[in-house]
Amino acid sequence: MSYSLKELTEQLGGSVQGNASVCVTQVASLAQAQSQHIAFLANPKYREQLASSHAGAFILARDMVGVTDKPCILADNPYTYFAKVSTLFNPPLRGELGIHERAVIHPSAVIGAGVSIAANVVIERDAVIGAGSSIAAGSVIGQSVQIGTNALIYANVTIYPSCVIGSNVILHSGCVIGADGFGLAPEAGRWLKIPQIGRVIIGDDVEVGANTTIDRGALDDTVIHDGVKLDNQIQVAHNVHIGEHTAIAACTGIAGSAHIGAHCTIGGAAMIFGHIEIADKVNISTNTLITKSLPKAGTYTSALPFSEHSEWLKNAVQMRHLDSMAKRLRALEQQLASMEKKND
Repeated sequence: MSYSLKELTEQLGGSVQGNASVCVTQVASLAQAQSQHIAFLANPKYREQLASSHAGAFILARDMVGVTDKPCILADNPYTYFAKVSTLFNPPLRGELGIHERAVIHPSAVIGAGVSIAANVVIERDAVIGAGSSIAAGSVIGQSVQIGTNALIYANVTIYPSCVIGSNVILHSGCVIGADGFGLAPEAGRWLKIPQIGRVIIGDDVEVGANTTIDRGALDDTVIHDGVKLDNQIQVAHNVHIGEHTAIAACTGIAGSAHIGAHCTIGGAAMIFGHIEIADKVNISTNTLITKSLPKAGTYTSALPFSEHSEWLKNAVQMRHLDSMAKRLRALEQQLASMEKKND
């Protein structure tokens, strides 16, 4: 696959500086690129790498015109433009069209046109698979599951019964959609399981990382709205709602019935308490513990930076005395206020 710079700008916008007929066949980093590659520079502090790079062309910000003699595409956002070029050269790999002879498909399932269903896939009663979707080896599609068009389901994905998956969704290997939420009621010293009768509803253009789990609702549905991006090994508990175009990094845990707004970002290993509301456009730093609702947009951080162990031990001792220290401080403030009042 080869594109000239002219062809790239005709499809993606931007403007060419230099020879627009130069062709490239793949993207690469500034350090590793060769003459057939196109590389990008988004951070000006790496500008000196342009001179030593062997790339055949670059993607640069518009205000960097003239910084190199090599052909360039000038774009408003080089990083975003690079992502679009990379998508052209590296479309997702899909299985061969058709249904493998070792797939097991219930006669009542509805299979759209142009699908790819690999070996050892199981599709249960009344499931619906949209046109152009691809389901890789070993995946299990439960009873009455609905999958939209052009979905990409990698190997060994499990979708429990009655869940709804939108169009252009990507589910990576090992993820589990619709397992029972953790619903238990205590009775006479033991736990009584509460049936989880809701579903998982996933909108369009959602990507779910490897080994991420999204639990079905207890009564109502767990809902992942359009454009959400979930990294690997995330736990989404029952009845959680995640708003449009929110992105969540790996190892985050979201407890039951938390509602997360649209256009949020959540750093890796963050923990979100249940039954709280998080507003739109909230940014949560890595390892942050959110224990109550966040009604305003902004950035929230609770994780402490690391320190040497000996220093940490000293600080930990002081933290255990914070309550008593606060009480003593209040008492001293009251004494000072009383003395000042007498002097008046």
